[in-house]
Amino acid sequence: ERGFALCSMRSAHRSRYYLQCKLDDHVDNWPDDKFWEELKRRLDQEAVDHLVTGPSIEKSIAPLRSFVAEPMRFGRLFLAGDAAHIVPPTGAKGLNLAASDVHYLSIALREFYADKSPAGIDDYSRRALSRVWKAERFSWWMTSMLHRFPGTDEFSSRIQIAELNYLIESDAAKMSLSENYVGLPY
Repeated sequence: ERGFALCSMRSAHRSRYYLQCKLDDHVDNWPDDKFWEELKRRLDQEAVDHLVTGPSIEKSIAPLRSFVAEPMRFGRLFLAGDAAHIVPPTGAKGLNLAASDVHYLSIALREFYADKSPAGIDDYSRRALSRVWKAERFSWWMTSMLHRFPGTDEFSSRIQIAELNYLIESDAAKMSLSENYVGLPY
């Protein structure tokens, strides 16, 4: 009811936390104590019992937006990562997509310089975008399932709950989520 919350471990000693707030809100309205208290209100008791709090390193308001530049090549300029596409943090695909872009581009550039063949760089955008659009779809699905949006009516709220229940109860849905979350093959 209070909106989306996410706790994401980045390493053994660092985590990233998200709270859904209004887009026109400001980080100055979220001192650390207020942030931790609101996060605890949105988590289940087991998560709250294991939550380690402390001073924040960085805070920002991240809009839930999606963007794809097509093609990912403009003449001799090749786009990768956030320069080519933006995904909302809900799906956790930003870094994975940047890495896959670099993977495809490195293969294409090696082929171009070693074999003097433009085939790889000419196909870079198509290959990368095939994966990008799948990740964009997944991130959009996760965002629409887990976030509350202004003006959401009762029907839409019930659809979100039904989607979550299906995910919890269906092995096929869990398998699909796992495949998409861990990452699709190159």
